[in-house]
Amino acid sequence: MSLSGRGRSAWLAAALAGLVLVLGAPQGATASATAEAAPATRGEVAAALAEEIVDDLSIEERAATVVMGSTAGTDPSTLASYLHDGGLGGFILMGSNVPPSEPALRALTNAMHGDADALPPLLATDQEGGIVSRLRWDDGPAGAALQALPPAKTEAAFEARGRLLERGGVDVNFGIVADVGTATSGFIRSRTLGADATSAAERVAAAVEGERHHVLSTLKHFPGHGAAAGDSHHTIPQTDMGLDEWRASHAPPFAAGIDSGAELVMSGHLRFTDVSEEPASLSPEWYDILRDELGFEGVAVTDDLGMLLASGERKYADPVRNAVMAISAGADLALMVAGSDVATARAMAAGIASEVEPARLEEAATRVVTLRVLASGLLDDPVFED
Repeated sequence: MSLSGRGRSAWLAAALAGLVLVLGAPQGATASATAEAAPATRGEVAAALAEEIVDDLSIEERAATVVMGSTAGTDPSTLASYLHDGGLGGFILMGSNVPPSEPALRALTNAMHGDADALPPLLATDQEGGIVSRLRWDDGPAGAALQALPPAKTEAAFEARGRLLERGGVDVNFGIVADVGTATSGFIRSRTLGADATSAAERVAAAVEGERHHVLSTLKHFPGHGAAAGDSHHTIPQTDMGLDEWRASHAPPFAAGIDSGAELVMSGHLRFTDVSEEPASLSPEWYDILRDELGFEGVAVTDDLGMLLASGERKYADPVRNAVMAISAGADLALMVAGSDVATARAMAAGIASEVEPARLEEAATRVVTLRVLASGLLDDPVFED
């Protein structure tokens, strides 16, 4: 089994085999009989199928699937070639990639997803609403406008946002800002959903609930941009905040979003010197906290690793080394926007293949492929429960 070369019927047969595997039912059992015995969730079946897929991938294929790249333009054939020739796990649609209408966006994403004989890559975008809107026809409330409204308004806004993305063929929204917008949080403040941990947590949970069934949700920027003033597009914001203070004042929105079912968490280029000298995106300590303290089991994606190049810190001047550090530390998906041409994306994948421990790479690839199965629509069948 691989990421390509199998028709949809073959994928469905494999999915049903995965269902039997999850449930421990006899191999000869029918799907309906198996489901009656002990219904499995879509997530369980997707994970079982992903394990089978990844088991058959080469090291190089596993490495490519944990890279999400980007390149400018809206030409469907150019963007599809960028994705599929390198076997990348995903693509982030930036403003320069999004056509001016929903039908044109759908045509583009159809081409980028590829034909029915392959497992589609993940297509993501930043659709927070307001000042961060790649889909320019999204006129719903966002950020600071939602802070003053009941959480139900946040749920409604993100349900509408999720529907827009779904209709446009986008799988993942890097759009739920789980940072706390304190008076000292700097440029991120107007994009946050709450000025304190409690109000932010309520609205983050509501946003995840709103996007459910429409798009895969991402919480950002872990462990909290509100704790570290400065713009991480140009520098690495730093704070000496300790873990106890962080747990009380910045962890709750992430915990609430995870408990509500967010499928991804984006780690920020934020340095908490009391925890790690590395920015959180490259820090084993922070990935351990995300998994062990907050109980997150989904895909940990980095913020754009190209931003580290712009920080001016010589240690982070090599994009390949940054990608290797991120995956080795515990990230599952290395996101590269700035400077992410075909050669850079391939070099990142090659570096990951040669330098990341095989078991860590297998774990990351399995998590990413699990999301690709979920996003593919393969398991959109009544026999599978949510």
